[in-house]
Amino acid sequence: MSSTLKTFNIAVFSGDGIGPEITPPCLELLNTACEKAGGVKLNFTDVPAGAALYRDTGESFPETSKKTAKEADAILLSCMGLPAVRYPDGTEVSPQIDLRMQLGLYAGVRPVRLVPGLDLPLASEKAKDIDLVLIRESTEGLFASHGKGTVENDSIAKDTMVITRAVSERLFDFAFKLASHRKQNGSEGKVTCVDKANVFQSFAFFRKVFDEQAALNPTIKADHSYVDAMALNLVRHPWHFDVLVTENMFGDILSDLGAALMGGMGMAPSADIGDEHAVFQPCHGSAPDIVGEGKANPTAMFLSAAMMLDWLDQTHGMPSCSTAANLIREAVDSAFAPGTLIPYELGGTAGTEAITTAVMAQLNK
Repeated sequence: MSSTLKTFNIAVFSGDGIGPEITPPCLELLNTACEKAGGVKLNFTDVPAGAALYRDTGESFPETSKKTAKEADAILLSCMGLPAVRYPDGTEVSPQIDLRMQLGLYAGVRPVRLVPGLDLPLASEKAKDIDLVLIRESTEGLFASHGKGTVENDSIAKDTMVITRAVSERLFDFAFKLASHRKQNGSEGKVTCVDKANVFQSFAFFRKVFDEQAALNPTIKADHSYVDAMALNLVRHPWHFDVLVTENMFGDILSDLGAALMGGMGMAPSADIGDEHAVFQPCHGSAPDIVGEGKANPTAMFLSAAMMLDWLDQTHGMPSCSTAANLIREAVDSAFAPGTLIPYELGGTAGTEAITTAVMAQLNK
């Protein structure tokens, strides 16, 4: 164990709905993993934001919360939004989108990796080999119109898609770098650009920039797929893919399909990464229908926290962080592997407490 202790400040958004239920066990898991890895300590600061805060105060993302997030070493976010709480224009309260835009978190990382022991949707024996990452551009595309759409004379509504060279180049560089890293660990080393370049000029431009960046990365395979074909093939043979990179809206949709391949949203972690900041959060929403029932699956939150530790190692050169991340992933896999720990969303009876207890038990072995 290292004698030097490095402390990282983590801004924690407990958010809405089941967020306050899955956040405390995640922080406990992080503390235990870091203690076992040695050399690293996490200092958590609770940051208020979300739909409930907007409902109660009229403010969804206070300036003090933004300041805390910007100054933190990393940001851990559970889930935000409540269907019944909306802005005057009818859209849901979603400060997490504002956070991505304001911090320039252009690379939305959505891993699709199967956890052993679960009864999964695809019956094929090859399904166990699914291990891909979807990289979703998270600051522009169709989401560039967030809060900027127009409705004219109650007869026509418009939202504008934005694709820029600067962001696309950084996005594709991120994807090729990730594919290279994965290749070193046994993956194919391939990046697939997912677009609709046959219909929209913006996507033809997106593909053009992709091809330019692909030419700069000759050791990594590069190909293309239209988004409709990709939706089909992610169901037919998802084990054929390595790294997928796409525009914001398409990535939003396909990442949910990827979560389904893993068994459900409660198993799906994610990160939104920029050049200086990063947010880590489960893919699922706030699930207000099960608040207070103890049914929430904290696994995606646990795995998102592991992604945060990996990123802290990558950006600060702290191998202890990756060690702690691996301990969390191994504990999750070991807890589910016997096939007896089945979350509610997969037809079982394991809720927040049972899953946390099982994962903590494996971590403490």
